[in-house]
Amino acid sequence: MDDYFGKSRLRGVRLRLYEIIFESDTPAGKAFDVGLMAVILASVAVVMAESVQPINLRYGEQLRAAEWLFTGLFTIEYLLRLYCVGYKRRYVFSFFGVVDLLAVLPGYAALMFPGARYLTVVRLLRVLRVFRVLKLAVYMSETTELSRALIASRRKIEVFTVCVLTLVVILGSMMYLIEGEENGFTSIPRSVYWAIVTLTTVGYGDISPRTNLGQFLAAAIMLLGYSILAVPTGIVTAEMSRPHPDKPAPGASGAAGPAPPAPPEPPPNYCKHCGGKL
Repeated sequence: MDDYFGKSRLRGVRLRLYEIIFESDTPAGKAFDVGLMAVILASVAVVMAESVQPINLRYGEQLRAAEWLFTGLFTIEYLLRLYCVGYKRRYVFSFFGVVDLLAVLPGYAALMFPGARYLTVVRLLRVLRVFRVLKLAVYMSETTELSRALIASRRKIEVFTVCVLTLVVILGSMMYLIEGEENGFTSIPRSVYWAIVTLTTVGYGDISPRTNLGQFLAAAIMLLGYSILAVPTGIVTAEMSRPHPDKPAPGASGAAGPAPPAPPEPPPNYCKHCGGKL
């Protein structure tokens, strides 16, 4: 993995840049990553502040200048990453390579589409490098365990999702027939939207039943929603608690646990003082 981007092919300045930009084992590499994270957080804060109308009216010019400064810095950094890797294609299509490119593109896209500059908040994904900088990679095993549980239970969740979609279509159609257009249920898709909002206990309140029968059905859907929300949680929890072949069972060799008690010693056959047979 150390040579995934072609470190062994580098020499001189490119090797030194690679060690600073892509590695964090040296003081220079760690300082670069920490400084990069500070710049990322500052750029995201600028974009968020620019969306606040009073701040934008007063400091709009300064915020836009700061945003172009950050875009220029990230552009230079991305070009340096391309320059110092041995296998450029691997870096460009890697996860962080795509994220690094997305951190730059919205700034230039804003020249044609002004609203695109707010997409620069995707730079926040680059803070995921904190796991490498702060030596928190040990927590990635927990992420792997959660991913394994989700993948193992995906078929059950797919069946559950199909059942829920079938249920909300039926309930939405029933509500459309009960309430009708005069009470806001203007179509079956809009009634299905109401059924989804009610079943998931979100309850926006933009549409609500007016008739007694409609209110009774809505109350039943609300109660049903609590039990339905527990199903996917139980499925994933069961997969996470299931023993995995890669994990040692409790009490197995290499697994931590209390040592078994020693068997009791048999009664002595000889006197411990004179040595005579008892």
